[in-house]
Amino acid sequence: MLKLGEIALKGLNRKTFEDVLIKNLKRRLQGAGVFSVTSRQSTIYVEPMDQEADMDLAEERCAKVFGVVSYTRAGEAEKSLSSIQEKAAEYLRDELEEAGSFKVEAKRSDKKFPHQSPEIARETGAYLMERFPHLQVDVHHPDVTVWVEVREAAAFLHADARPGAGGIPVGSGGRGLVLISGGLDSPVAAWSMAKRGLALTAVHFASPPYTSELAHDKVVRLLQKVSEYAGRIKLVTVELTRLQEAIRDQCPEELSTVILRRYMLRAAQRVAQDEGCLCLITGESLGQVASQTLQAIACTDAVAQMPVFRPLIGTDKAEIVKTARKIDTFDTSIEPYEDCCTIFTPKHPRTKPSLEMVERGEAAIDGEALLEEALKTAVAQHIKAY
Repeated sequence: MLKLGEIALKGLNRKTFEDVLIKNLKRRLQGAGVFSVTSRQSTIYVEPMDQEADMDLAEERCAKVFGVVSYTRAGEAEKSLSSIQEKAAEYLRDELEEAGSFKVEAKRSDKKFPHQSPEIARETGAYLMERFPHLQVDVHHPDVTVWVEVREAAAFLHADARPGAGGIPVGSGGRGLVLISGGLDSPVAAWSMAKRGLALTAVHFASPPYTSELAHDKVVRLLQKVSEYAGRIKLVTVELTRLQEAIRDQCPEELSTVILRRYMLRAAQRVAQDEGCLCLITGESLGQVASQTLQAIACTDAVAQMPVFRPLIGTDKAEIVKTARKIDTFDTSIEPYEDCCTIFTPKHPRTKPSLEMVERGEAAIDGEALLEEALKTAVAQHIKAY
């Protein structure tokens, strides 16, 4: 049983969000067995249709689907008080045998059921105390809470729900292009925007021979982790070697990072337009490095022709690391392979550049020709977790 979060508040658009969520769940459950996925009364029911279904794998995958606020395995019983009691004792036997205290919570969504919620809880609790005499009732801090939900189709018995991924279904908010590096920040940024319903395409900038195939492989593995939550991601890799060498050799050194960021944004926009993306996503955090000061970001955004989302802009490194650990990208991100953002780094980057200064500095190269040359190197691949 998968419980919905803010989807339940979407009013007349709610069914649209539910349909996207169900589609995403069916796609993620492929390989775990044959399942029925249906929606009733603000709950998504994922039911195995044969004995070969892998419930552990299904649970693991459903837990990472955005749009699910909580989930639990449940046993199904006929809608009679005796059936509910017997099923509760049978289905939750292991939890109850290991517990010292418990309570019963009941919710009667089907108002035609002859017993009201307090009576269901009271009678089921008394039955369980007879079956498990070691148990004591603790309504404030029980070891186990037995939940009884009487719904239209049947009664369902389960223990406490576990937190799901939250957010809204991937694809319900359109498509965005994330600029992905091998660092900590951009995978977390990608995950954050997928949580708000964006389907993702990614662009990665390589600079061979200064960056290696190992660095590219690292990006692929990071996106595989993100795709456990975001679904399939198309990765477009663009080589910026000639452009970076020109910036290094001909542009003012202290402005080279900002100038490079501006050309990355230009290139990303071209890829985004080709891929049907309506926004760009970066992993920048205000003040974290020289190219992420307010002045530097303003100079970068001056070339933007579509929205640039920076979901980490107000977070610190500790918060980013915490999320990276949560989504299992941290260990991969800290592998020591250089990406194109870390080569040719100036010794003394200017932290407060003006737009006039940057435009004058980048006029030293034929940037448009170099950008066109770089875009011709674009290579695409599809990445998915399963």
